[in-house]
This record gives sequence, structure tokens and C-alpha cells, in this order.
Amino acid sequence: MGAVLKNPPESMQHHLRRRLNARAGERWPQLARVRVRFRAGFAYVDGELKNGEQLPLCRLRFTGVLHTWGFALYLASRGGYQDNVLPSGLPVGSPEECLDCACGLYLDSPAT
Repeated sequence: MGAVLKNPPESMQHHLRRRLNARAGERWPQLARVRVRFRAGFAYVDGELKNGEQLPLCRLRFTGVLHTWGFALYLASRGGYQDNVLPSGLPVGSPEECLDCACGLYLDSPAT
């Protein structure tokens, strides 16, 4: 049985939330805000639409580095998360890259 992964420190959790909400404000006007919850080394990212509806977007895996997170996309058809690659072709990237990839699939075109 694998070891339980630890969540990032509180300061990192706060920083991640701030970064994701800033990015949503810049590029995804459909979102009122981004909610992030942490469990066992993962950050679960949901978008909150302006009407209050919650939209699961992706799961980020804490790699130990503030600017690089593993990426798993939420698949509504499966009701769960699946590891995936970003447009860069890598399975890890910045929180902003991860949010843009997930929102690009679930929302209309981003603001320019």
C-alpha cells in the first residue's frame, strides 16, 4: 500500500488559490471564482459559475514545487479525474496552464 501524500503547507495552499483566482479573473469571465480543496497531496479545482453552479475542472498533484503541479482532468462521463497531458505535451505544468486547459474544455473561449 502506497504512502499517503501530504498536502502542501498552508502558505502554498493560499498562494495556489490566489494564483488560480487571478488567472480566472484575467481569462475566464464565466467564472465567479475558483474553489480549491486539498486532500492527500492533491488540490481539487472547481469553478463556480456566476449562477452559483459548481463545475469540477481538474485535480492538481503537489510535486513539492510551488510552480509545477501534476495535472488530471475531470471527466464528467466517468465522474472522476484522469491523469492527462497539457497542451505543452507534459503531464505537469503551472497552475495557470492547468486551469486554462480544463476551462478550455468546459467553458467558452477565454477572454483575450
